[in-house]
Amino acid sequence: MSLRLFMPLSLLAICGFAQDVRYNFAAGQEFSAFKSYKWVEISGAQKINQLAEQQLKAAVDAELLKKGLQRTESDSADLLIGYQAAIGQEKQFTSFSSDFGYGAGWGRGWYGGGMGSNMTTGETSTIYVGQLGIDMYDAAAKKLVWRGTASKTLDTKAKPDKQQKNLQKAVAKLLKNFPPQPKK
Repeated sequence: MSLRLFMPLSLLAICGFAQDVRYNFAAGQEFSAFKSYKWVEISGAQKINQLAEQQLKAAVDAELLKKGLQRTESDSADLLIGYQAAIGQEKQFTSFSSDFGYGAGWGRGWYGGGMGSNMTTGETSTIYVGQLGIDMYDAAAKKLVWRGTASKTLDTKAKPDKQQKNLQKAVAKLLKNFPPQPKK
């Protein structure tokens, strides 16, 4: 079975190290005209489980509400919003060095003899990195106007409440600069 089936909530844990957040938007777009949005599925996007999707959408909904946007199920929404999510794997190698010498003057130093020893050991571990992309489309013009991505190392052992808290923080950081401020 796919790793994505085993770890859908871990994707949303988004906890561990600092998030890498990036965004881009259509220059000259008048974002103040957008008042409502509707969730849509992005064709071909990897699905996450229903519980994880509800948590993700609730976090995004809360942030967009703070910015004056209202969620609707109506086809007359100003924005169409979709998401994509994935989990990547990276390998991490950690090495440890142990010096079993006898201190100054005992090894090869003053009295010779080579009494010390040095041993290096290592271990490899797998790090899971969750990635979340949110796309916003102008419904009337049928064009992409904003795209944001966040990626972060996942703590696969985090408890559900910690996962939810970290998801909310990640979404807040992702949407921090939405809507983009017009240039003066």
